[in-house]
Amino acid sequence: MRTPTTPPTTTSRRPARSATFFAIAVAIATAVLSGHGQAAAAAAARAAARDADPANDVLIRDARVFDGARVRPAADVLVLDGRIAAVGADLAAPAGVVVVDGRGKTLLPGLIDSHTHSWGDARRDALRFGVTTELDMMGDWTRFPELRAQRTSLARTDEADLWSAGAAVTAPGGHGTEYGIKVPTLAPGDSADAFVAARVAEGSDYVKIILEDFSAYSDTHRLPTLDAAQTRDAIAAAHARGKLAVVHVSRLRDARAAVDAGADGLVHVFGEPADAAFVAAAKRHRAFVVPTLSVLGTIAHAGEGARLADDAALKPWLADSQRDALRAGFGGGAPHPKVLADAIDDVRALHAAGVDILAGTDGGNPGTTHGASLHGELELLVRAGLTPMQALAAATSAPARRFHLDDRGRIAPGLRADLLLVDGDPAADILATRRIVTVWKNGYAVARVEPKQVTAPAGAAIPADGRIDDFGSSATATGGMAPAKFGAGWTATTDQMAGGHSEVTLARENGVLSLRGELKSGFAMPWAGAMFFPGPQPMTPADFGSRKTLVFRARGDGRTYAAMLFSGAQLSGMPAIQPFVSGKDWAEVRLPLSGFAGADLARVRGLAFTASQGEGAFAFEIDDVRVE
Repeated sequence: MRTPTTPPTTTSRRPARSATFFAIAVAIATAVLSGHGQAAAAAAARAAARDADPANDVLIRDARVFDGARVRPAADVLVLDGRIAAVGADLAAPAGVVVVDGRGKTLLPGLIDSHTHSWGDARRDALRFGVTTELDMMGDWTRFPELRAQRTSLARTDEADLWSAGAAVTAPGGHGTEYGIKVPTLAPGDSADAFVAARVAEGSDYVKIILEDFSAYSDTHRLPTLDAAQTRDAIAAAHARGKLAVVHVSRLRDARAAVDAGADGLVHVFGEPADAAFVAAAKRHRAFVVPTLSVLGTIAHAGEGARLADDAALKPWLADSQRDALRAGFGGGAPHPKVLADAIDDVRALHAAGVDILAGTDGGNPGTTHGASLHGELELLVRAGLTPMQALAAATSAPARRFHLDDRGRIAPGLRADLLLVDGDPAADILATRRIVTVWKNGYAVARVEPKQVTAPAGAAIPADGRIDDFGSSATATGGMAPAKFGAGWTATTDQMAGGHSEVTLARENGVLSLRGELKSGFAMPWAGAMFFPGPQPMTPADFGSRKTLVFRARGDGRTYAAMLFSGAQLSGMPAIQPFVSGKDWAEVRLPLSGFAGADLARVRGLAFTASQGEGAFAFEIDDVRVE
């Protein structure tokens, strides 16, 4: 592990101070309004801040500065108490403020990823790569108070700030429901206004609407989706409550319908050629587009994620789970090579017409990872016809403007000091954003330590017949391990490990595994069930790479349950999930392993069967579990 990279500095400090930022803001505003300009504002800020904590003060001197719109060839940027106090030439350094030599380097606003799905270590991973803000496009709505408190604070943090749509507007059985996790849905005949009102009451920062029937990617598989009236009514309901309405699409027809219904933006570009009429409509309605070329590259099997994993500037800073994610794909599905090519052409046409393009990755999906993938997205946007400066704006000032993030996205006095210093000139060579020198969040230099790189062990071989368990022996597990045909055995798993209250009891009864328990409120996505560890010890991997299908028998109370695969370099992050129904009669369930999107089948660390939809008691049984 190498020493964290830091620029040359002077390190003298002054005693701790007690003035609040309010005094600084008043001093700056007074100076500007009286016509004294930046120099007077800086002097007033220094005087007002004389006694405050110096840890989030810094002067970056003689850097090339991209301020979100233009490049200053050489400028100083003064940060006091976590906000930008002045930008100019030859700024005086207040006594004891750390001075950073910016010569040969470029200072950028902290980057904004306009489409993510953030859980676990996502926001820490993002910040390590200079992404200081993420916009989550479907996530845990119980986190809203915590997220809002963090992003309004100027305290030291090791995480990017997060805005979120919370629960999306989707149809019963539609996209977003297929993961075995209970989410609200908008059924035919239900009030879109009431549905959106409930999301806003939960705290959604904007409203995401899903128009997706899966026809872009399959000739046979279809998902229910919203109709035109529901879409129009949901958009109107969002606007009536002062919220942006953004829409997930993968087809041109759905993009046209969303824009014509008044959507503020599309959070994917569709993977088919755009026509002139749609481009004109998007321009006329002032809709923005978040193309998410990164995840479309995964669908196309274009290898964009793997190239990021091998990039010399990014590779040392990737956690093991991030490397795995970048190399993952969407199961064994067929490649769609035209998807990425068409999407790049569509971005080129939209950008040329003056439609706002925002940089977003769909981070959290296979082939992407938080932080690093945004640097790949910038390169793809340049490939799609944006200049490097326009791509930088797409990841800074443009999303700040369109999502009304008024305290970030630019380098200007009074704004939050979320900053990124890189070697070279990304306004000329977009790859220079990857050569990170220092990241500041709220004015504090981020302790950017390289994650420990671990050579992940190969998965252990499994028996030739692939039989996991026929549950012939008698044992009960309430949390301890119960034996299986191979591996480390079965154990109970519940949301209690994440602060929830759900319960489960496992028992081998009459030659089957019986799971009885209760999903309880207090956690956004409760779960309870049984986890099987296929390796010789818990959490060590086993190799399922030569197998095609997970097979088991199930019966129960008629609920929808979830089969989950945990895999990769370590047992962390979101599992790959497929749902199944456990009816009153025994039925064989056959789930293609390729359907566990993003799973590393050569290193499967856990297989779980869980209840995860709807609070209340549940009961189901499984038997004859094997992989063929």
